[in-house]
Amino acid sequence: MSGTLVLVRHGQSEWNLKNLFTGWRDVDLTELGHAEAKEAGAKLKARGLKFDIAFTSSLIRAQKTCQHILDAVGQSDLETIRDQALNERDYGDLSGLNKDDARKKWGEEQVHVWRRSYDVPPPGGESLKDTGARVWPYYLHDLQPHVLRGGTVLVAAHGNSLRALIMALDGKSGEEIVKLELGTGVPVVYKLNPDSTVASKEVLQGA
Repeated sequence: MSGTLVLVRHGQSEWNLKNLFTGWRDVDLTELGHAEAKEAGAKLKARGLKFDIAFTSSLIRAQKTCQHILDAVGQSDLETIRDQALNERDYGDLSGLNKDDARKKWGEEQVHVWRRSYDVPPPGGESLKDTGARVWPYYLHDLQPHVLRGGTVLVAAHGNSLRALIMALDGKSGEEIVKLELGTGVPVVYKLNPDSTVASKEVLQGA
């Protein structure tokens, strides 16, 4: 029996809108972000998906996205596990800075390296490789067993924590995964075989 894993990046946050490096800073969703999360739930409801358990990060923007989705599919009280292992990448000294201001301070090339390289962290922060080092073991020990038992699992998290998961699931290289763009509030639905390999993947874009 195959299981289902649904990954959703949180809806637009207040700092997404302001073009700020967010990382572990606990900022809320914008009005659009709430709408994106509700729309994600509507898409999943239209597919007839019901979840056995949900996982999210310790950050409010992901938690609210998760709750909007569960409300939409009629599972408001579903067991939901919150863990900082699924938190966004920690941007360290860049956190709270406008991305344009960061480029002025450190230079376009250096900021690009910090944002888009796989294994070079910003000062005081994490690289995508570092993020994967906490996300992937958590997936293997806490999430994957539910899926391999044939369950349907929701993960509402962040762009980089989900990139780390997708890198492993899709077998992408570090160079490939940093180029992957994940839309806010766009569900990615995986079907996994009993041996944990991917049977199918669908990105639920559009209305």
